[in-house]
Amino acid sequence: MILDRIVEDKKKRLLEHKQRMPENKMRRLAEFYEGERHSFEEALRKDGISIIGEFKKASPSLGEIKSKINLNDRIEEYNASVDAISCLTEEDHFGGSVEYLKQIRGISPLPILRKDFMIEPYQFYEARAIGADAVLLIAAILDDVQLKDFYQLSAELGLDALVEVHDEAEMERALKLDARIIGVNNRNLKDFSIELATTKRLGGMVPQEKILVAESGVVSDDDVRFLKECGVDAFLIGRAFMEAEHPKEVAARWKSL
Repeated sequence: MILDRIVEDKKKRLLEHKQRMPENKMRRLAEFYEGERHSFEEALRKDGISIIGEFKKASPSLGEIKSKINLNDRIEEYNASVDAISCLTEEDHFGGSVEYLKQIRGISPLPILRKDFMIEPYQFYEARAIGADAVLLIAAILDDVQLKDFYQLSAELGLDALVEVHDEAEMERALKLDARIIGVNNRNLKDFSIELATTKRLGGMVPQEKILVAESGVVSDDDVRFLKECGVDAFLIGRAFMEAEHPKEVAARWKSL
């Protein structure tokens, strides 16, 4: 399964990260982080639809993404049009890097989500140290103890947590955790197929006071209209923005639908 391979590769990468920067030192950097903090939750809780614009270089489903604009120009457009930024930091399958997030932090005042396969405390310390404001917790790769511990660790570090689910059982776990921000991944993490109806099906389980984020597969006006009717509070958009020459124009159009 693709997800299992990604997690195994992440474990190997973490060994490399720890050789460069031991965990005790990374933890100290996180605990004494003095950079400005930006609320990911507040950015998504405002009136109207919020948009999280993603930066990624590749994905297992798409392969390498041919971006028409460079990182700086893209983030300038995001600064003018979206409410938060998602940055892939997974190296082997998404072409990500913590260096990209650090670059984005230097040129954007928006909240930044570190999007990665978070499986060890080290990654949460690193997220705080490099200037992320939120982290992704993928229910499919974490057991209940890990999910609870990592959710608490995120809060202790001042990081918001987007808890990602893709079926009913995972949604029940997120609700039991009392997660404030719940993302429904329309992509099946076993075979990477897309089904927007997943958000409609699972979104009905989410109490109104929670923030519901639709993830993956948003590529057209019809997709946006459909998901708005499902009652989502925010979209996380990757491919459509990464392939657009002017993502600012796409974001403005979708917010107005």
